[in-house]
Amino acid sequence: MTDFSDLVQRRRSHRKYQPSEVCADDVRLILRAALMSPTSKNARAWHFVVVDDGVKLQQLADAKDMGARFLEKAAFAVVVCANPLETDCWVEDCSVAAISMQYQAEELGVGSCWAQMRGRGLPDGTAATQVVRGIVGLPDDMEVLCVVGFGLKAEERKLQNEDKLKWENVHLNQFDTSNVKQ
Repeated sequence: MTDFSDLVQRRRSHRKYQPSEVCADDVRLILRAALMSPTSKNARAWHFVVVDDGVKLQQLADAKDMGARFLEKAAFAVVVCANPLETDCWVEDCSVAAISMQYQAEELGVGSCWAQMRGRGLPDGTAATQVVRGIVGLPDDMEVLCVVGFGLKAEERKLQNEDKLKWENVHLNQFDTSNVKQ
């Protein structure tokens, strides 16, 4: 098992993938991480739609104006969604599940990248959530937070730079405005 502090430093967004599949056992472990992620009041109201069909991955890549193109080359993607009527913390719960999958993927040597869908859309005003609903057959009451793409890394990235950590954004006991840019 990887030391978590090393894993956090290693995890980077990967938008370029090798043209090969991720083994089924690794996919299962990635989904397991999502299913084990903490939720408010243990609601577990999130849902995950795994997409490995090339046509659907291309459609997901086109679901919003910018920032999802990498999905077309992913080995698979996971649509992270929930029904907001089941929990008022659906955004937070889905966010925790998405990053849990990304950390698990990193530990397995699988690259990943988050494509934000909530609040995004196409130039004509069509909401990305509406587009994704149509692609994967989500009911109208489901909202999409993001789509996370996964694949074997096409290239390695540098570790996160410790020197660029914004420690000035950490406050003790009260917010200190002396270090905040105005």
